Amino acid sequence: MAGELITGAPQRGRSKGEERGFLHRRWKPIVGVGTVLFILGILYGIYLVSGLPSLEELENPKPELATRVYSIDGEIIGQFFIKNRTQISYNQLPTQLVQALIATEDRKFYRHWGIDLGRLARALVKDILALRVKEGASTITQQVARNLYLTQETSLTRKIREAITAVQIERTYTKQEIVEMYFNVNWFGRSAYGVVAAAQVYFHKEPKELTLEEAATLVGIVRGPAVYDPFTHPDRALARRNLVLRVMRDEGFINEQQFAFAKAKPLKLATREEEAITGIAPHFVEYIRQQMQRKAEKYGFDIYRDGLAVYTTLDSRMQRHANDAVAAHLQIYQPMFDKQWNWKRHQDILWKGVDRAIRDLEQYRALGSQESRDSLYRVLRSRPVFVDSVQKSLSKIQVGFIAVDPKTGGIRAMVGGSNYREFRYGLNHVTQIKRQPGSAFKPFVYTAVIDNGYPPCYELLNQPVTVILADGSRWTPQNFGGSVGGKYTLRAAVKYSVNLITIRAIMELAPPRQVVEYAHRMGIKSELPPYESLALGTGEVTPLELTSAFAVFADEGVYVEPISILRIEDRNGNTIEQTNPDRREVLSKETAYIMTSMLEGAVNEGTGSHVRQFFHLPAAGKTGTTQEYADAWFVGFTPGLAAGIWVGFDDHRVHFTNTDGQGGRAAAPIFGRFMQGVYDDREIAMPLAYFERPEGVVTKTICALTKKIATPYCPETATEIFNDKFPWPSCDVHVGPESRRVRDKGALHF
Repeated sequence: MAGELITGAPQRGRSKGEERGFLHRRWKPIVGVGTVLFILGILYGIYLVSGLPSLEELENPKPELATRVYSIDGEIIGQFFIKNRTQISYNQLPTQLVQALIATEDRKFYRHWGIDLGRLARALVKDILALRVKEGASTITQQVARNLYLTQETSLTRKIREAITAVQIERTYTKQEIVEMYFNVNWFGRSAYGVVAAAQVYFHKEPKELTLEEAATLVGIVRGPAVYDPFTHPDRALARRNLVLRVMRDEGFINEQQFAFAKAKPLKLATREEEAITGIAPHFVEYIRQQMQRKAEKYGFDIYRDGLAVYTTLDSRMQRHANDAVAAHLQIYQPMFDKQWNWKRHQDILWKGVDRAIRDLEQYRALGSQESRDSLYRVLRSRPVFVDSVQKSLSKIQVGFIAVDPKTGGIRAMVGGSNYREFRYGLNHVTQIKRQPGSAFKPFVYTAVIDNGYPPCYELLNQPVTVILADGSRWTPQNFGGSVGGKYTLRAAVKYSVNLITIRAIMELAPPRQVVEYAHRMGIKSELPPYESLALGTGEVTPLELTSAFAVFADEGVYVEPISILRIEDRNGNTIEQTNPDRREVLSKETAYIMTSMLEGAVNEGTGSHVRQFFHLPAAGKTGTTQEYADAWFVGFTPGLAAGIWVGFDDHRVHFTNTDGQGGRAAAPIFGRFMQGVYDDREIAMPLAYFERPEGVVTKTICALTKKIATPYCPETATEIFNDKFPWPSCDVHVGPESRRVRDKGALHF
């Protein structure tokens, strides 16, 4: 029958209720899955959006920037960074650098709105076929989005966020601003973030100085900084550079002739030696870093990320003269010492040094068992190469050199060690050591004496003295060479650095506690022992504080706290801090001038006369030598510059063995070489100046015998300067015509 099924079973239609139930059962799983997917989609959307930069971040991007340290003459002398990055504006970018980027990375840059849909579609097909993210197809804007706001993670989520952010960037910034951001944030390898750092690392140039082929090299590196590193893979880098040049030609940015000329150029990079240089003033830069770290707690900035500009007092030209002066002196002095020092006579020093060097090794401390450490100890101790390296380290002459401007307190040059090129955050021998200054401390004794009303012609006996020390023991100081006899004026005692006269001065004319008070007032911050032995420099000081104290003489009695930072600015040029040096008058102009006059004698004719081998303009200063020639000093000044030099060894047991270790020989020549370089440098243009005598200092004629104001009957006379407010008696020996026959048969010292 037509109405029957083939099975022959009778059928009856479903009711409407049954139909609805059937549909419900059929679509229920689908709806459930759809709901779940919808919820997951919403959650993913929330997650996706949560990783996008905020509107404020888009409008105020803050990439990590390196802090730059500038010299007073505008040279970059150092940087602090985690990512070596410095900002540059679009108008400072070379045109060919921008063209190389557009040709290589994003030819449709000026025609798209953040995403190149054609490139994106092609990349998507390749990624699907490869079942992984194989090709990025990122535009310049997307790369900016990734480097500025996102991470380098390879995932679909990051790519979507990158695309959304790129569109937002295009809506917020102009094309020129996007290119500017690109060259400020991109990584170029070797800790160089941004084109400014890259140009310095690879070519030691500013971006504006880049040639066509150098610009192409930098753009080529961006695709793979490790793969195309020109130092480690020069062939790859060269091929990549030439590819960039070819693309620039094909895009019409350069012509065939420019392409051929640039392609023929070799890959000329900064040499390895230049790349490794730590800068001209590494100890000074580290000194700045330490100060900036302390200031960071006050102001809340990050010196490694916030792109600050630190303007310092250092003069790069003077710094180079300081480096040269130290190097030239040590080139003579180190070989001379090596010939004199006999390690066979100092085996105890050597082996203690070897033991300390072994225990300083990281691998020695890291070894687990005592047996392992003992084994390494025996191996290293038996190796001649290791022992020789310890010998060389122990016998290396070290230098601390500091130059300051007496008027402003600004540190103009600092050499913290014997070889600034080998600096690796090592010991700064200007700020981080304290040593006895020896006779370089004597001017503080004589300053107190002069301020007490005694003129430079005042005489003291050059005879042995015995001092009872605080512990009851006896101290019998001696002159160098053991000489005694006669009288010395204060002027002669300073000139020839006579120990016994200085001891008598602190015993009879200016007590120890007064000398300590004067030294502290003039800038010595270290604690000083208030005993007679202080006259010979037994209190330990740093070269920086001693030099700053001597600068008081050059600045007519005014002490200026030494400074190294003039101004700190944020990345936008806003001043965070401006330094105003602390100035205070600590001596009268009269006392400062009289002391300067006495110290001139030490340079012109006395213990500091080795300065005059190199420098012949007005200068004053004082030498210092400690027991067994362990420390050699010279601290001096001109009317416009003060400088202090310490020469010695890190291990106190190593020392000079003869008079070559005197301050006049081991340290004074460095001062002379430095001052000669500075005053001969036309670019620095230090003015020729003389020490100006204040009105209160007068010149008077004195009797050569009595050192008192001469009468008309004194047979021999000389001249001396006096502080006019302190009267000085007339000669009481030559008071009539018959007294002309009186002669002093002993030695006279002026």
